Amino acid sequence: MLADALLLQLGYNAALVTIGAMLLGVAAGVAGTFLFLRKRALVSDAISHATLPGVGLAFVLMVAMGGDGRSLVGLLLGAALSAGIGLLCVQWLTTRTRLGEDAAIGAVLSVFFGFGIVILTIVQTLNAGRQAGLEGFLLGSTAGMLRSEAMLLAVSAALVLALVVLLRRPLTLAAFDPGYAEAAGWRLGRIDLAMMGIVLLVTVVGLKVVGLILIVALLIVPAVTARFWTERADHVVVLAGLLGGLSGYGGAALSAVAPALPTGPIVVLVSFGFFVVSLLLAPGRGVLASVLRYGRYQRRVHVRQGLLALAQGQPIYERLTHRLLRRAGYILPDGVATADGQAAAAKAQLDEARWAIVRGDLVFVSAATRYDGLTEIETVLTPDQITDVDARIMAPQAVT
Repeated sequence: MLADALLLQLGYNAALVTIGAMLLGVAAGVAGTFLFLRKRALVSDAISHATLPGVGLAFVLMVAMGGDGRSLVGLLLGAALSAGIGLLCVQWLTTRTRLGEDAAIGAVLSVFFGFGIVILTIVQTLNAGRQAGLEGFLLGSTAGMLRSEAMLLAVSAALVLALVVLLRRPLTLAAFDPGYAEAAGWRLGRIDLAMMGIVLLVTVVGLKVVGLILIVALLIVPAVTARFWTERADHVVVLAGLLGGLSGYGGAALSAVAPALPTGPIVVLVSFGFFVVSLLLAPGRGVLASVLRYGRYQRRVHVRQGLLALAQGQPIYERLTHRLLRRAGYILPDGVATADGQAAAAKAQLDEARWAIVRGDLVFVSAATRYDGLTEIETVLTPDQITDVDARIMAPQAVT
């Protein structure tokens, strides 16, 4: 059954929902990357919650004009207008008052969302509002998605990708070096507004699939997940779009297999699954890699301390140190150093003496910062510098 859903074999509507969710995921992942890198993830929360009053007011207005009030285009236009006003309120409060951005976001989010709930409550008391289904904008509602709605998602995703490609350089500069961006002639205020405009577009078109409460997760989680796998901003953008698309596709497919489960939360949970896997298994920044790296570091410390103990003729009592030295062929089972162990111990003691001179001489101040007891001094100093340090070590012995 799941295979049929993944292969788009469960019917026309299920295929539309799956493709639409995938396209939304791609757009959200790409747009959310710059929010994440700019450290402005909470702004997307304010934008999403600010859409609710616009949805309710648009419905009331369309009913008052003689329509049925459920036109998706009209509802999304109302959501976009309301979210845009909310975004401008956040910008005004941040730049024109002493409120920090977090306080401004909290104020706008709570006020707009509360106002929206009041409007939806009033709408439900109207005869036309009882069948409006506006509550679907809270958590998403993909049942009965039309071809026109899927096309709207496709066009919006394409527009988002085009805008990101067009504005990639200023968005990246603003995220990593705002000072340089301004010095290069870019105005941060306009860059931020452009970024928020892209996020607003994704938020509004995503209301139908995941709802205003969960769209924030689809914007941020793929970007956070992608960050575990790469250090380059352009790679993060591509990976976030890919992960967002896979989350939308997989979540919609799972929802099609279990129709009682809402699509939006399942999409977000699939995205969270990718996050957990990346958190645990990413090769550079994952938990497992960190644990393995720490274990290797601890083993190197034990070997180093063991070699210094051998050089000074001290017994080795630590079992792990003893086992590691035996495994490396530096000692025999009874703790006696082998020829290789004696050579390695002499080298370790010489390196400690070298580092002692380097750390005490201002000439080597930059090299001294590299000392951690494990770094090979040959990777820090040139051969001529090492020869000079060795001569200083030998000088006191020659005087004696």
